[in-house]
Amino acid sequence: MMMRKRMAALQKLFNSNNKKSSSGTLFSPLSFLISYSTHSQTNNYSTKNPFKSVGFNNNNNSLDLDLDDALNSFNCILRTRPLPPIQRFNQLLSAIVKMKHYSVAISLFRQLHLLGITSSRLVKPDIYTFTIAINCFCHSKRVDFAFSILGKIFKLGFEPTCTTFNTLIKGLCLDGNVARAVRFFDEIVRKGFQPDLITYGTIINRLCKIGNTRAAILLIKNMEAVGSCQPGIVQYSTIIDSLCKDKQVDEALKMFSNMAEKGITPDVVTYTSLIHGLCNLGQWKEATRLLSEMTTKNISLDVQTYSILVDTLCKEGMVKDAHKVLDLMIQRGVEPNTITYSALMDGYCLLGKIADARKILEFMKAQGCEPNVFTYSILINGYSKSKMIDEALRLFNDMSRKGLIPNVVTYNTIIGGLCDVGKPLDACVLVDEMQTHGQQPDLFTYATLLECLCKEKQLDEALLLFKMIEGNGLVPNIVIYNILVDGMCSAGKLDAAKELLLSLPKKGLHPDTRSYNIMINGLCKEGKLKEANELLNKMEEEGCSANGFTYNIIVQAFLQDGEITKAIELLRVMNARGFPATVWTTNLVVNLLCDDGLDPSNKEVLQKFFGIK
Repeated sequence: MMMRKRMAALQKLFNSNNKKSSSGTLFSPLSFLISYSTHSQTNNYSTKNPFKSVGFNNNNNSLDLDLDDALNSFNCILRTRPLPPIQRFNQLLSAIVKMKHYSVAISLFRQLHLLGITSSRLVKPDIYTFTIAINCFCHSKRVDFAFSILGKIFKLGFEPTCTTFNTLIKGLCLDGNVARAVRFFDEIVRKGFQPDLITYGTIINRLCKIGNTRAAILLIKNMEAVGSCQPGIVQYSTIIDSLCKDKQVDEALKMFSNMAEKGITPDVVTYTSLIHGLCNLGQWKEATRLLSEMTTKNISLDVQTYSILVDTLCKEGMVKDAHKVLDLMIQRGVEPNTITYSALMDGYCLLGKIADARKILEFMKAQGCEPNVFTYSILINGYSKSKMIDEALRLFNDMSRKGLIPNVVTYNTIIGGLCDVGKPLDACVLVDEMQTHGQQPDLFTYATLLECLCKEKQLDEALLLFKMIEGNGLVPNIVIYNILVDGMCSAGKLDAAKELLLSLPKKGLHPDTRSYNIMINGLCKEGKLKEANELLNKMEEEGCSANGFTYNIIVQAFLQDGEITKAIELLRVMNARGFPATVWTTNLVVNLLCDDGLDPSNKEVLQKFFGIK
């Protein structure tokens, strides 16, 4: 009787859901790592695939088949008489799902379901068959069809299992509808469904991934309060990792202590998340304490832990220590991965030691660890920054020959390298190439190229590029306009530059301090001091504060033009606002004071201002 009531309530819930379904001091851990050795390896937790052995009572729950084998087997057993039990079909469907051929599995499910309806002699799908179909629809981004299958389950009198509901919740989460997943969870719990660790784990994981860690913490507290399903290491570690990524390491450490008080033993994943968070905040002393605690508890560092240490040491400039950590992990039988090697390469590149970074690249390839796009981009950037553009291009071409497709970051890096050595035309060719390969230039790409063209006095080409930016549907930002105004000023087109600057508010942009500084500098170089001073006043009226660079530019211009009184007036403003005179401004004053031809009244004003007798 109770089961019938529960089924009726769930059926009602399904109907409502189906209607909605339309679509400090720096401590290095190196000496600690060398002085201690660990002898036991803990297993990382993982979420098990609920379909791995669903509904099978034999020992051969996993089939090692390719798609053709699975299809041939399916067709073969359909012709077998008597038909094997439904579990055999489920096993084949699960094998196809494992290969991620969801549409094929759905097609076979429909065939099986149709045969079960049209002939009573043939095998009929069971709850596990339907659950497999739900899983396929969820992975195919058709959660609406998945809920239709749930309706079929109720219609045929089956009772959904925990796995059935977990699959639907996961499907909603994969579809980006976490809020609806939470509502569905609340509804089925009210109707009598008992969630398990996978149910809670799925929702907690997705809440953390969308940045709603607070909601995940409330859910874990709810688990503890209800008591039927207590949170475990997976749930706690997920939240701790999310808190660390949000830079709320103190909160993460509190949860870590709370977990320990409840008798839940942290594993390498938990420790690694905390160590990463602490390293990102520069709290090496606490990170080292956790490393020591891991050793005491015989929890071995894994490749992710080592990679975090290598990356952090490199960012602190301690590349030699980072390299020693790499050697140590190899000695302890932990194979470095692409992330580990890339972090060390980046460290060497940051120090300008490109040859050492290249050696790491060759070493990782010799160890059978293939570099990826990110790895190549690091070294290409290193070569580009060191003006070794030929080496950067060779590596870029080598990367393409290996079948790796450069991304926007890679292209921007090599384009920037070409621009740095004064080769804007070669950079333009790469911009065309990247579009041919399906990579769209972004504003950073165009800003790099635009600045290079302006520096190379190719203003006409820069203006054509600017039109191309707008033609490609990108909205130029203030950085782009500043580059263009600077280029116009350098080319002596001051009127056009000023017109462009003053037109920015109509485009929804407001000139920043750099915008005004560029224009004021251009006007001063051309001796248009009155316009420069007017622009300085306008700048202040518009609420854009001038900085020390602004005042030094215009003061230098007035001093060179012999307008000492005006220069002194601005120097007083500078002094009141705490802006120091630059070396060049000071040298101008000294030179003027040493000039016997300087008007005595002007010399007296300067001497008085600087306190010179």
